[in-house]
Amino acid sequence: MSTLEAALRGGAVAVLLLFVLLLVRDRDLRTSRLSRYTALLFLGIAAFAVDSAPGFEAVDLRLRIPIHIADNATPVVFWIMAAALFNDEFRARWYHALAWLWLAALAWRETYGWPPAVVAAREVSSLLFVLFGVWQALAGRAGDLVEWRRQIRVEFAVGTALYIALLIVSQRIWPGSLVRPPFSLVNAIGLLAFVFLFAWLRLSLLFKQTLALAPAQDGSAPPAGPEPRQVPAATGQEAVLLEALRKLMEEGRAYREEGLGITSLSQSLGVQEYRLRRLINGQLGHRNFSAFVNGYRLAEVEAALADPGQAEVPILTIALDAGFGSIGPFNRAFKAHTGLTPTEYRRARLHVEGAVPSPIPESASRS
Repeated sequence: MSTLEAALRGGAVAVLLLFVLLLVRDRDLRTSRLSRYTALLFLGIAAFAVDSAPGFEAVDLRLRIPIHIADNATPVVFWIMAAALFNDEFRARWYHALAWLWLAALAWRETYGWPPAVVAAREVSSLLFVLFGVWQALAGRAGDLVEWRRQIRVEFAVGTALYIALLIVSQRIWPGSLVRPPFSLVNAIGLLAFVFLFAWLRLSLLFKQTLALAPAQDGSAPPAGPEPRQVPAATGQEAVLLEALRKLMEEGRAYREEGLGITSLSQSLGVQEYRLRRLINGQLGHRNFSAFVNGYRLAEVEAALADPGQAEVPILTIALDAGFGSIGPFNRAFKAHTGLTPTEYRRARLHVEGAVPSPIPESASRS
């Protein structure tokens, strides 16, 4: 490996580790899932810079195995990080851990030889997880109300996915090319450029979030206390639009419309789509259009389930009348919102007969 390539790879690793240390120093890892996943992604990319270096195969096996595993499991971390960045309600699930362990097991097997079937399985799996990350970035773009985040979805997905996919495909077409000149040097140059681009993107996002006084990236509500999120009062045309939106949603019950989207709602109000996005995000604090609409739907469902006069109405009927398209998404949204299933909620609210519903039992709220 040439001195230039060693400097390029060393510089990329140094920048990545510096960002990880900054995250740890600021204790951001304890408060933000996105920061934790970003740190893991940076560590994975740093592992790739070392793992793909010429001569690394001569390093002691006990050191090579963890670095090789961290490198080859990066596509799963990219998938998780993309989900955390673009979905405020994202929570890592068991299948994310299973996907990481799958790639880790394949990478571990590779260190003891390179059976073609194992290599092919790892490459196909890696491309699949990269595509999952791309889907996370693109799927919710239409309903994203955070303007800076909506703007970078396509660039983030296409740029990162192309880079990772190019590395995987090039290894399939030219096995071992990443560790042989001149591809090794070109890879080192591309790696350093990608690292600086990613680092700049992360810094710019943090800066924009600070300026916008955005809620926490982990999807939680802004902390209550002496320093709540300050939202400037709507004035002029913004106040008029906010009142028109309120009437359309509360009095006109627009949320009941099937397939209601930000485009159709902006057309009903006669305003540009970007203005409506800015209003709902800036004045009402919603980061996702579905969450904004579902808030009205869930409020109607809660009122109906607590109404003794509707005790015999099927829950599915109430959910469909409120605008939910099917029972599955409704049940998940209701449980996430109240902590109870619709049946448990109705039973708790109607536990004592009378005009005033009983409070939710403490034991039921923990169930």
